[in-house]
Amino acid sequence: MRVRSGSFERGISVADDTPLTYEPLREDWDRALFIAPHPDDIEYGGAAAVARWTRQGKSVIYTMVTSGEAGIDAIPPEEAGPLREGEQRAAAEIVGVDVVEFLGFPDGTIEYGLPLRRELARAVRRHRPDIVVTGNHRETYGAGFLNQADHIAVGRAVLDGVRDAGNRWVFRDLLDDGLEPWGGVREVWMAGSPDSRHAVDTSDTFEVGMQSLHAHREYIDGLGEGGDPTDFLEEIARQAGIRLGCQYAVPFEVLSP
Repeated sequence: MRVRSGSFERGISVADDTPLTYEPLREDWDRALFIAPHPDDIEYGGAAAVARWTRQGKSVIYTMVTSGEAGIDAIPPEEAGPLREGEQRAAAEIVGVDVVEFLGFPDGTIEYGLPLRRELARAVRRHRPDIVVTGNHRETYGAGFLNQADHIAVGRAVLDGVRDAGNRWVFRDLLDDGLEPWGGVREVWMAGSPDSRHAVDTSDTFEVGMQSLHAHREYIDGLGEGGDPTDFLEEIARQAGIRLGCQYAVPFEVLSP
């Protein structure tokens, strides 16, 4: 997650148009695909929601667009990439996710475009989810705090890739790979969006979500003093919980493909 902790906290928690109440997310689904740019992105709040869903018996799959190889200043990318893949798999296991895949796009320089759309459409066709979850694709986190370029590019491509996955005549080479169209995605959920109007109750799974985040030990240590995000994530979850009517919650923007 390429956001300084203070900016992330202020940007999400005090957005000017934050609703006074959130609507609960639907939970009448069986399979979700969570697509994120970097290892650790899901764990910045979203993992607590994943833990709730897997406890309900739902299947959640992680697709990481990069291996996060450019994310630790003191470790060269060729070493950081495998290390961070390992941390992500450990983090996923903690919240009940068995399948984690890495698409191999370059960390820090992801470009929105046809190659990215094709690979995300491929992932959607391969896993055939009911719900696709990703991160904030807006230019800011609210209150003028800028989002990071990889997050914006991936979020936009997820929206298009979901639609592409259902169109037989877009990326016809996927048919050659035996991947038939999948138009079964009912909604796309954007975690951390300043336009969130829905949320999921994570009162019972907040702590396991934090355990999942702390599996990214090398990454968090690499952020240096003040890098541990536990306190500000707890505050964000508490504020969202107030709006949902519970102790802790994770907010999402809900979009229809």
